[in-house]
Amino acid sequence: MFEVLVFVYENYWRGDACPEPEQLGRKLSAHGFDAEEIRDALQWLDGLSLATQGLPLMRTPGLDDASVTIGERTQAGTALPQSADAMRVYSAAEQDHLGAECIGFIRFLELSDVLPCGMREIVIDRAMATAGGPMALEELKIIVLMVHWSTGSEPDALVLDELCDDGRDRVAH
Repeated sequence: MFEVLVFVYENYWRGDACPEPEQLGRKLSAHGFDAEEIRDALQWLDGLSLATQGLPLMRTPGLDDASVTIGERTQAGTALPQSADAMRVYSAAEQDHLGAECIGFIRFLELSDVLPCGMREIVIDRAMATAGGPMALEELKIIVLMVHWSTGSEPDALVLDELCDDGRDRVAH
């Protein structure tokens, strides 16, 4: 399924540029992806679309400080911004499925201001919607990219490099 998601990410600039599921399924099939992988990916993408539906885009640093980020809403009865003292506690099922490395990476992204609390919850939800476990860090990185892709936001170049690079070929200086 993750190969299909990478293909979608690389071939459609943003989530709103992606064709409808039926047409996307035909294109994926024409590119040689397995029918089961396509079905799983389309189902996963549908869940992603539902999770991000109606969410405002992330704030672009330096543009409009009054703009709203994911997880913050202006209407009554919706989520408030996360307090600086707040802490995310992972359930046993989340810990088992994500593993320590992925949870640590999520925390790194939060502390780097790349993953606001609302997006973090979508990443965790979509990670939990995948089969198997514990999840590989490379798979989590794809999920983070897909959440950004779906919301129409793009992480800065250094973070994008971290999400796209597996680090195996890096040479220490």
